[in-house]
Amino acid sequence: MFKSLKNIQGAFALTRIYLILITVISISLGGYAIYESYKFAEMQREKIYVLDGGTSLLMALSQDVQQNRVAEARSHVKRFHEHFFTISPDKEAIEHHIEYALALAGKEALEKYQRMREEGFYDRIIAAGINCEIRIDSVLIDESTYPFKARLFGKTSVVRSSNITYRNLETECELVNCSRSDNNPHGFMIERWRILDNSDISVINR
Repeated sequence: MFKSLKNIQGAFALTRIYLILITVISISLGGYAIYESYKFAEMQREKIYVLDGGTSLLMALSQDVQQNRVAEARSHVKRFHEHFFTISPDKEAIEHHIEYALALAGKEALEKYQRMREEGFYDRIIAAGINCEIRIDSVLIDESTYPFKARLFGKTSVVRSSNITYRNLETECELVNCSRSDNNPHGFMIERWRILDNSDISVINR
């Protein structure tokens, strides 16, 4: 009788072990299945489908937006300054560049443009046949905080028939996210923009 009870207890113990093993294996398999499902969903999210001529779907891979955000921020700052500081003695060309620049920046850039226009800066450029050009040396982006902080270093040149004036250019601004558009493909808006240095470096007579 005691031997029979011992056998029954051993059978129960063995059954418990089996149940524990089955439970652990089931939980492990379930966790693995969930992980793989999440991984597959992430991979599918990184795919986009393009309608080719309205007839077929072509699959293309898209990168995580955040991977290129700093590069986009740097390009955004460059584009704004290139359009704002590239000035030719042509009214339509000036308006085209300024319109594009102001689509990338906030009120500080608009106020700067309005002051320059009211002071007759653009009229003098047109009357004297002056070309203003910019060369960007570097753009530093601080991505540790939001809004991103940016600082640009470069040089501008004022090309007259008699001489060329070279100037330092150093500016700073903040970048905030906004909706992307044809005029603002990077989805940034420049805020708190200000010129830190625009002093003359040299004048070369022609």
